[in-house]
Amino acid sequence: MARIAGVNIPTNKRVEIALTYIHGIGRAHATEIVQKMGFPRERRVQDLTDQEVVQIREIIDRDYTVEGDLRREVAMNIKRLMDLACYRGLRHRRGLPVRGQRTHTNARTRKGKAKPIAGKKK
Repeated sequence: MARIAGVNIPTNKRVEIALTYIHGIGRAHATEIVQKMGFPRERRVQDLTDQEVVQIREIIDRDYTVEGDLRREVAMNIKRLMDLACYRGLRHRRGLPVRGQRTHTNARTRKGKAKPIAGKKK
């Protein structure tokens, strides 16, 4: 099992798919990395040599923000918005949708499980 950026990537998958297990690398970045390395698309992680894994690790470290650094950066951006007390920051602070979605109905992912209100019977 190859370990890249602190993540064990699955060995039986194609390299392009396996790289998406790293937080911060999606399909587009994974495809870009595979093309930089010059691998055929069918290449599997178990077929990589140790040298190739090291090269992939170097490309990711040099060109992309991934895993802990990315999580920290996103958390700091949200904290900055909350400290500024701008509209988006207030929405984050209250646990409500940030991007203009309706909240009268829906928004259960952000608001949590529905709480019953006493005395609301007809």
